[in-house]
Amino acid sequence: MPTDFRDGKNFPRRGREAIGDALWLLRMADKGRAAAAGTIYDYIYPCPMDRGVLDRWGVTPEAFDAALERHSSDDALYGWLTERVPIERIRSANEWLLREKIENLDRQDAEEGAMSQDRR
Repeated sequence: MPTDFRDGKNFPRRGREAIGDALWLLRMADKGRAAAAGTIYDYIYPCPMDRGVLDRWGVTPEAFDAALERHSSDDALYGWLTERVPIERIRSANEWLLREKIENLDRQDAEEGAMSQDRR
């Protein structure tokens, strides 16, 4: 997945795109990797939604950044998350996204040209 968003044609993965039970992880990983590489362009990392998910997981932005440095694959990053965060916290973050932040998800999808049919 590209992590250079400077061309306006590549975007972080959708917040609705799950890996295992976790929503938002892939999007936040893309943005975190882009921020570390200096290719994030006008995205914000960690943005308020990143912080909201991290808070619900009980993970600090610093701990997440360290995990990104140690785990280059999505599967390894997901493994790191599930070793540290109980499934109830992951589901709580998902619920927060899908109930309280659904308008943000819809807006991101529209701005980035993602299909709006998958409204989890």
